Amino acid sequence: MKTIAFTSAAVNYLPKVRQLFRSIRRHHPEFEVVLALADEPNPALRIDDEPMDRLIHVGELDIPDRQRWVFFHTIVELATAIKPFVLKRLLTEPGVSRVLYFDPDMVLFSRLDDLLDSLEGGSIALTPHQTSPEETIEAVRDNEIASLKHGIYNLGFVGVNANDEGRRFASWWADRIYHFCVADIPNGLFTDQRWVDFAPVFFDGVRILKSPRFNVATWNLTTRKLSGDPGAGFLVDGLPLGFYHFTGFDSGAHQVMAMKNAPGNDAVRSLIDWYAEQTRFDHEDPLSRVKWAFGCYRDGSPIELLHRRLYRRRPDLQQAYPDPFDVTPGASLKSWMHHQAPIEYPELFSKKQLG
Repeated sequence: MKTIAFTSAAVNYLPKVRQLFRSIRRHHPEFEVVLALADEPNPALRIDDEPMDRLIHVGELDIPDRQRWVFFHTIVELATAIKPFVLKRLLTEPGVSRVLYFDPDMVLFSRLDDLLDSLEGGSIALTPHQTSPEETIEAVRDNEIASLKHGIYNLGFVGVNANDEGRRFASWWADRIYHFCVADIPNGLFTDQRWVDFAPVFFDGVRILKSPRFNVATWNLTTRKLSGDPGAGFLVDGLPLGFYHFTGFDSGAHQVMAMKNAPGNDAVRSLIDWYAEQTRFDHEDPLSRVKWAFGCYRDGSPIELLHRRLYRRRPDLQQAYPDPFDVTPGASLKSWMHHQAPIEYPELFSKKQLG
């Protein structure tokens, strides 16, 4: 019986994926490591040269009406949308006892045997964004209210046992995500996360992992004390750091919120500096410059977010243009978006907005 650990990303995020996979290999060499590719395969990505055992790309997944469905999504939405479909597939493979998902911008810093033990006899393991109440109004606004918007649980991690309840969860989650994986916070949706707020109600054997060493991130640094350094290792509230979530790192948002939520903490600063050093050449990697296969129409012109949202909302357009990436003049979705859509939606196209 084996454990599979997987992540989901496009080709251009492979430099970050390597950091995660190397850390898994270091601390859990017994895991099978899988990349779910929210992209088309690229010849520059050679599995034998990467710290992974295999790759599953979106074209291999059992997703109805896949081409139109892919068009609905931005790159981030698609990377999250394929997660439950990969989970469903892996849970049915022979010899698999459990499947763990980690976001590609995570790093493991120690073994996770206690996490694996918590799944014994259960079905699903989740990590909340917060496990302790905030103590200041500003932190409540920054962190607790953000969780009310984005979801109680951070789906940068989820663990699922290969039992009937775990497979039932994966099927339910895939069904919801098939229809509703969109970043639309005003309407109660944030890609794959908000749905899993239902998990402890709809499913049995849900383990809510409250150990401070799991899924440490800027949104819980106000209530968790990080100490140590890269050489000696890091501790969280005196426990070995399990895995840290470097979300928003490239934009600089991570550094800003880390310094705000853990001011004067040398360990936090050294952890950020360590990751910056580990990833400082990412932008020079040829893979990081590979364009997302689903980011453009077939003539290479970018697909605007407005086009994706409108196509998602209009079943008649989906029927009329079953291949949304096509660019046949006068007979394609692109032509319709450039000529007919501004007539039907003048206000939307003047503002380039559609929720």
